[in-house]
Amino acid sequence: MTIQRILAPNPGIYTGPGTNTYLVADGGEVAVIDPGPVIESHLVAIVRAVTGRSPVAVIVTHTHPDHAPLANPLARRLGVPVYGYEPGPEFDPDIRLADGGIVAVGGAFIEAVHTPGHTRDHLCFRLGDRLFTGDHIMGGSTVVMEDATAYMESLYRVRDLDVKRIEPGHGPAMDDAGAVIDGYIDHRRAREAEILDAVRAGAATIADVVDIVYDFVPAGLRDAATHQVIVQMHKLYADGQVRFPAGAVGPSTMVELNAR
Repeated sequence: MTIQRILAPNPGIYTGPGTNTYLVADGGEVAVIDPGPVIESHLVAIVRAVTGRSPVAVIVTHTHPDHAPLANPLARRLGVPVYGYEPGPEFDPDIRLADGGIVAVGGAFIEAVHTPGHTRDHLCFRLGDRLFTGDHIMGGSTVVMEDATAYMESLYRVRDLDVKRIEPGHGPAMDDAGAVIDGYIDHRRAREAEILDAVRAGAATIADVVDIVYDFVPAGLRDAATHQVIVQMHKLYADGQVRFPAGAVGPSTMVELNAR
């Protein structure tokens, strides 16, 4: 079995050096994981790398535009089905993968692990002692969350898989996967504590919390930081630790600690 990474030429503030596309090959067959955005040079690079082997699948971790849009055009070019959790923008899987779903490549088996949190449709893929993590865990960066409660549960889930190496959707591969995942869990817990400390110290609105907890982020990431605090606040609300008015939550929303 071999694993080859092809870096998509889409570097950016959220993608780092670009999207990692992976080719998993075994027994003369090959599957492509996360072909990325529609960029002709990247399509050509993948097709060239596949040449000489029998393609069997194009697989997608989630439907964000830096991971999924090239999947259907590439699959048509290779004459193989597309696998994913559900349809999304510029993406329509031929075969929908639920948690525990399997894609066979030669004598190897790629297992889907449903890991909602970054997005509701996110899948990681286990291959032996390796885990392809898409945007659930990224090299050199934390993750923007859609649902903080689900994200934490998914971190615990992948920690219990006891894999050894992480192949992320962005950034370099990471050995000692258990330590990496524990680091992610510790980071998220620390952020929760920082948010609670900020409210305890007098931060009255979401914007106040962002000013204190994310004072280090550049202006271009202010909206992302605000989103993170709002998502984290919803978890803290569900945990009974904070309260805020019902309805839409934004920078001016008043927050306070929940009396216990």
